[in-house]
Amino acid sequence: MDVTNPLRLDLTAKIARLVEERGWNQEDFARIANLNRHTVREIIKNGADRRLRNATISQCATALGLHVNELRDLPLERLLPRMHGKQLPENEGGLKTLRARGTTELVAWLEANPERASQITPDEADELLMMQGPTGALTRMGVEHCLELIERKRRLVRRVSAIAGTDYADLLEQFVGLLFEKVQTGK
Repeated sequence: MDVTNPLRLDLTAKIARLVEERGWNQEDFARIANLNRHTVREIIKNGADRRLRNATISQCATALGLHVNELRDLPLERLLPRMHGKQLPENEGGLKTLRARGTTELVAWLEANPERASQITPDEADELLMMQGPTGALTRMGVEHCLELIERKRRLVRRVSAIAGTDYADLLEQFVGLLFEKVQTGK
């Protein structure tokens, strides 16, 4: 068992709890997620010992009506209401703050893109608010471009986090160190 990766432990436990909340047995979940029954049994019963492939996580998320990043990143208490068709409260993810303090263009983007907006974390909301102003990035580059950059960063961080929990962590550390050095020296 890999106890150095609590994210994986949390993920399998989270999946098992969400399956239970849906009222599905292992057979139901295997059929709905289009997964092998043995794979589902390992997730549900022996999750801590199970290393999930990205494709498996994706199938689990789809079956549960979630996006992969929601399944990976959101705590169980925020996901449980979704199993009963309830939306997350509007103030989750910093949306309330963005709507109250955001520019007209930013608020319009939030309204036009509710699914993407629901993924914005409080830290990302703060970052967006700092980009406002007459010479800010939101004005210079546009709201859509700034949000795409934040989403890219979120995906990169998630991928780096996944790699950091594997045997490739040393290689990742070397690669990131080289890139960081290049950025710092401007070369």
